[in-house]
Amino acid sequence: MKIQPHDTKTFFRYVLPAILSFSLSGVYSIVDGYFIGNRLGDIGLSAVTIVYPIVALIQAIGSGLGMGGAIYFSIYKAKGDDSGARLFIAISNWLMLVFSVILTAMILCWNSPALRLLGADREMFIRAKEYIVVISLGTIFQIFGTGLVPFIRNLGGSAYAMFSMIAGFITNIVADYLLVWVWEQGMAGAAIATVVGQGMTMLLALIYLFVKRHFVLRIPLNQIASTAVLVLKVAAAPFGLAMFPNISLMIINRFSASYGGEAAIAVYACIAYMISVISLVLQGVGDGSQPLISKYYGAGSFRQLRSIRSLAYGFSLLLSAAGCTIMYMWRDKIGVLFGASLEVNMEVAKIIPIFLVSVPFVAIARITISSFYASKKTALAYFLIFIEPVLMLIFMLFLPPLFGGQIMIWWSTVFARILSASLAWIMKVYVDKREFS
Repeated sequence: MKIQPHDTKTFFRYVLPAILSFSLSGVYSIVDGYFIGNRLGDIGLSAVTIVYPIVALIQAIGSGLGMGGAIYFSIYKAKGDDSGARLFIAISNWLMLVFSVILTAMILCWNSPALRLLGADREMFIRAKEYIVVISLGTIFQIFGTGLVPFIRNLGGSAYAMFSMIAGFITNIVADYLLVWVWEQGMAGAAIATVVGQGMTMLLALIYLFVKRHFVLRIPLNQIASTAVLVLKVAAAPFGLAMFPNISLMIINRFSASYGGEAAIAVYACIAYMISVISLVLQGVGDGSQPLISKYYGAGSFRQLRSIRSLAYGFSLLLSAAGCTIMYMWRDKIGVLFGASLEVNMEVAKIIPIFLVSVPFVAIARITISSFYASKKTALAYFLIFIEPVLMLIFMLFLPPLFGGQIMIWWSTVFARILSASLAWIMKVYVDKREFS
């Protein structure tokens, strides 16, 4: 299929700002890790890594709710149903508010058993608890900060969405520097910085929607349930896509605690921070393509849909190759960046090539999943999202005891990603034959 120049121009106009936006959302955790690691050492770095899945859960729920509503908003707009499209903005706003309250209460009540389940113990537990309690109090800022951005992109404001993320990111850096390094507020200071940064993004997103007159709360009572079900049904897919690296992180940390201890967790902390940036860049390609895929799907323009998707595959593979090259060249500097000990840094340099093997496969899986949920193929997206951590768990239960302990924890991750990407490609080929032949 020949890709038209217009398709390429449109693709990059949407995707490049989304890539930067997603990259910055991942760098939030890296910034906290950088400031805490260089102030508190390996124990602080490990504590941030242990608690990060809870932080990611909050952001993934916001992203999922926003994306679920934005996909239907875009499809209905493409069909010419403006009033129907606005209903999805309203229900998404209400869902984000309700989930903010529920999550805040749940984390405040049950953070201790959650941290124990994630593998936190002794001093690591104390520091992780200090961090997550503050994060929970700012849940509403994080959910709206991530949940409103998809609507801005679907309204054609990709550049503004990028600007709001940059502003939040800069705010987070300044606050981290002041609270962690200057005023020495430790883990709580880093958590406050994250909340303040997300609050800035939320504020700018609200300004955009109010100016464009697209911040909507009114929805007929008889349409609340049906509209909410539609949003939640689609939201589960982008939520899972945002969350499954963190499910993987929990699994890896839990098994590493048994085989390699705190040192192994610190090693993977450094690697996970950098790999997460590449993963978020790839998610930026997928979710940056989403407004276009949803629009063309709603309008029945399947040639343009396939053209955008082909560009997404090619560009994501190019970016994954570039990311792998940079990480390999700087592999002996990554641990130093986060203030890790000499022993941890040496282990990071030795282990990181193993993880780079899986990056191109992550690119294929992410673009396939994004294209599925952007065109309402949610069941296929669900399967691909959750098969990777299941495969990872199976591999880790059997391979480390049989073939070498901690090293097979690392390889189990790679094997799971290769297999899940292979399944994604098979499903993509099948769907194409069914829909486009």
